Amino acid sequence: MRHASDYWKEKFGCKVYRIAINGGFTCPNRDGTLGTRGCIFCSAGGSGEFAGDPKRSVTEQIEEGKKRVSSKIRSGAYIAYFQAYTNTYASTDRLRELFTEAICHPDIVGLSVATRPDCLPGPVLTLLSELNRIKPVSVELGLQTSKEETARYIRRGYPLSVYDDAVRELKSRGIEVITHVILGLPGETEVDMAETVRHACLTGTDGIKLQLLHVLRGTDLYQEYLAGRVPVMELPEYIEVLKACLAVIPEHVVIHRLTGDGDKKLLVAPMWSADKKRVLNRIKKEIG
Repeated sequence: MRHASDYWKEKFGCKVYRIAINGGFTCPNRDGTLGTRGCIFCSAGGSGEFAGDPKRSVTEQIEEGKKRVSSKIRSGAYIAYFQAYTNTYASTDRLRELFTEAICHPDIVGLSVATRPDCLPGPVLTLLSELNRIKPVSVELGLQTSKEETARYIRRGYPLSVYDDAVRELKSRGIEVITHVILGLPGETEVDMAETVRHACLTGTDGIKLQLLHVLRGTDLYQEYLAGRVPVMELPEYIEVLKACLAVIPEHVVIHRLTGDGDKKLLVAPMWSADKKRVLNRIKKEIG
């Protein structure tokens, strides 16, 4: 199993930390283009609760991020991670301004952009390719599931073929791809979840983020949970699912996440996930 921390150390020659940045974006699933309520699991913060303040400049957010990890780091470097909402959903000029400010910061060694596969038009792909020649760029795609029935339920808003095309376009430009997968979506079996991971790997993803499904207050998933339509996994069950998913991941694919921690102020279930240190220790003990 190839972990991101080891991969980055090999790639950049030092310990690397990610600084989450909020570029003030929205999402086609929220602005009325595809919908107004977002994906069923998505919080009002667009999965960017741990990102910076969008009222501050990119440079200010980077400096604040560095201060937050200053107690953990004596030497190292940083990746600028545009996290909240859909980070290619703006004009190319606006994206160029934000991404260039980040990538040209002297302490930033790479740029990571989280987005939807259906928000990568040609001019944006060209911009990302240009930036990739300055410093390494990776694009994180929210796939979540390869099962079309589940995709409709969570209101993902695009078919699987769009993800496949996005990976192909990014890879043809030499841009690294990281795929987000949610484990525990309603109605999915262990086989379904492992098949999503397998599909991402066969399509050509360079990295995988495995994310436990969190029920967050204020989301439509929360209403489904209250109605009894959303079972959540216990930790032993989650570990078994992780094992099944990891078994289909080739050695060259980098594991960027094995779980996740929802904002404790919003988290409703599963509450065991709030103790991230305990969860990671248990995963390490069971899986390595």
